[in-house]
Amino acid sequence: MTLHSYRAPWIVGRTALLEHAAEDFLNEVTRQTPWRRARFEALLDRLGEDLGDPVPLADVTAGRLAAWHAALPAGDQADAAELIGAFQAYLHDWGWVPRPAQD
Repeated sequence: MTLHSYRAPWIVGRTALLEHAAEDFLNEVTRQTPWRRARFEALLDRLGEDLGDPVPLADVTAGRLAAWHAALPAGDQADAAELIGAFQAYLHDWGWVPRPAQD
């Protein structure tokens, strides 16, 4: 039996939503870098609204994130790019979504 270092999301057995992963992500951000929480929280709220909450996490694809990022005002794009990178890494590292296949 192979044991994974992934933490099982508390949502096991239900459809994981963006809001569930975002809440866990924000708790982790607060623990590691609390100064980023308010900025990331506002952007995640905006992402959810723009994608039409409630959003199944499986629908938050790299393509949809890229389109959302591109549609933001220029002044918000740098913060959004930082959020997207950190959020995607969190989703993969904590087992919310599988890592993309390596070619």
